[in-house]
Amino acid sequence: MDPKTGLTHFDEQGQAIMVDVSGKQETFRTAIATGRIAVNQAVYTAIEQGTARKGDVLGVARVAAIMAAKATSSVIPLCHPLPIAKCSVDFELLPDECAVKATATVKVTGQTGVEMEALHAVSVALLTIYDMCKAIDKRMEIQQIHLDRKSGGKSGEFVR
Repeated sequence: MDPKTGLTHFDEQGQAIMVDVSGKQETFRTAIATGRIAVNQAVYTAIEQGTARKGDVLGVARVAAIMAAKATSSVIPLCHPLPIAKCSVDFELLPDECAVKATATVKVTGQTGVEMEALHAVSVALLTIYDMCKAIDKRMEIQQIHLDRKSGGKSGEFVR
């Protein structure tokens, strides 16, 4: 940790480092992240009715999100590889807002948290929805990606 700034991903010389978690106790940790994608009526209908030309939009987005959670350390610099015990991704259709909400829950027993894995999963789920529906409309908007809650570790419980 840089003693001047208190930032944990930098050493005293300002060089980026992976935080040393080797001395931390393993605890059960969980993180839940959400985000949404606003779409037009044609895209919403294709998702809802399963008529998108590329196939089952939410099914493919769910698999992509789980794969993303497992691969987070290979995409986000300085993230620790984690033995993820569970990753679930749920979708909620929001007809009044013409949007889809994605929620990712990630669990691990480890020395560091899974917030980045949950956020990465939600981001990739929404990007996959965009990719599968862009032939219908390219004006979709990914919005409000955030951590809703996390538990475990030294910092304990966080609820947004």
